[in-house]
Amino acid sequence: MFFIQMSGFPGSGKSTLSREIAKRTGGIIIDHDIVKSALLNSTDEVPIDGNLAGKISYNIDWSLVDFHLSQGHNVIFDSPCLYEEMVDIGTKLSIKYNVKYKYIECYLDDFKEINYRLKKRERMVSQIAEIKSEAAFIHTLQSSKKPSNYKCITVNTRQPLENYIQEVMNYINN
Repeated sequence: MFFIQMSGFPGSGKSTLSREIAKRTGGIIIDHDIVKSALLNSTDEVPIDGNLAGKISYNIDWSLVDFHLSQGHNVIFDSPCLYEEMVDIGTKLSIKYNVKYKYIECYLDDFKEINYRLKKRERMVSQIAEIKSEAAFIHTLQSSKKPSNYKCITVNTRQPLENYIQEVMNYINN
């Protein structure tokens, strides 16, 4: 069994890669954007604050990850993984259920390409439409949170998926 924690800037290809991994392994995807968007869309009379929706949705995400791991399922968590707490929770759940912990970072450092991808995708309410500040983009890339006690993989998602999927699958299976 495994738990895969995806990481990367919005638009870097995490969801595309997560879906391909799930297709090849039968793993269950917990998609943060689906949960957060559901919260944001469920409040017609009183809108929910975006930060509060984010916090609540991460609590739901982790509850779903915990449940599916407890049921013996392989789990892929599709989320940017921008906070140290995310790595801590992911590694602790892997230990709790005695599953292989895998961390996959989708990396694309091209501001224009990321904005192109963000603008052309079918966007959920929780997803950003574009990046306004290149400086903020670079800062976010440089502050990526990775587990220190686990082997991680970083894939250059500028290239087509078929160019790196086998490397990812080898990493998951080893």
